[in-house]
Amino acid sequence: MIYLDNAASAPVHPRALAAAMPFITENFANPSSVHTPGREARLAVIAAREQCAAALGALPEEIFFMSGGTESDNLAVFSALSVHHKRKIVTTAIEHPAVLNACSELERRGFEVVQISPDSEGVIHAEDIAAAIDDNTALVSVMTANNEIGTLQPVAEIGELCRRRGVLFHTDAVQAVGNIPLDMRELPVDMLTVSAHKIGGIKGAGLLYVRKGAPITPMIFGGGQERGIRSGTENVAAIAALGAAITEVCRDIPERCQKLSRLRDMLIEKLEKIPNSRLNGSRSERLCSNVNFSFSDIDGEALVMTLDLMGVCASTASACSAGKQHRSHVLAALGLDESLLDGTLRLTLSDNNTEEEITAAADIIAECVANQRGQSVI
Repeated sequence: MIYLDNAASAPVHPRALAAAMPFITENFANPSSVHTPGREARLAVIAAREQCAAALGALPEEIFFMSGGTESDNLAVFSALSVHHKRKIVTTAIEHPAVLNACSELERRGFEVVQISPDSEGVIHAEDIAAAIDDNTALVSVMTANNEIGTLQPVAEIGELCRRRGVLFHTDAVQAVGNIPLDMRELPVDMLTVSAHKIGGIKGAGLLYVRKGAPITPMIFGGGQERGIRSGTENVAAIAALGAAITEVCRDIPERCQKLSRLRDMLIEKLEKIPNSRLNGSRSERLCSNVNFSFSDIDGEALVMTLDLMGVCASTASACSAGKQHRSHVLAALGLDESLLDGTLRLTLSDNNTEEEITAAADIIAECVANQRGQSVI
């Protein structure tokens, strides 16, 4: 099997699994309990918080554990409720559904939501964000790297303008963590989203970085865990795994990115040889692990299923949208021709992939595309 769907869920890192196992097989105690097993579980949560903070250049008290990226994005967006007398949110047309649908809910409650469109390569321009901000703006939310086309956004520039205008700034960094450096001591963001299973952790954990002093409104109420921001018994095993995974994935980002970029560019070069193909997203401002292509006159869902039968795991778009009978809102925002919208393939890499796998996958994709078109392989 050649696994090229790492943006949907990455392999669990061995050290993340090792960190989680004691709290699955041995210590099942509640971390709020005062007995010895409970205190040990609490110490594991504290240690993971310190690991996450160190990896992001943050303070431990700025890390809030969540159930994953969706909850983190929702909490960040609903922080707009904390900014009194301001009822406007500025975001983009290519955000993850966790942001867009949360914004839609606030719009239903009376907020004004402005979606900024990208250019043809999927890049959001800071001047367009600046033009949309006014005195009524509570929050700006722009993802660091797009989950479908891998385009990197100028979040530092956008964060600076938000800071100058006194507006909260959130970025979904789910796909960016471990692929580009993220240092909260330098990056001007108020909130940042991370998901564990995208970086070698276990499903069921994530975090929201909240800059000290930034307003935040809880959405879940109960026993007051996570300093009252996210009540509910902590998922100790998944949190411990997250701490280990983020430490590993952020250990040597330049070296990791160099390797993945080489594989990415190799795959792009091979797929560009397929007739009537199009690389989606920016060629230069792009995640080192992302390749997104559209092929004219191709059914993307059928292509993914055929690839699966031939041992290649891929996706058409975001796994969060897979199986839904609608076209990618991201590709639509790029202005893709109708003939390309349905024939999209997202291929995302990990440290486990090899040159041999890339070559084999490209050959299989070319064969499948040709077969679906009723052509011979070139």
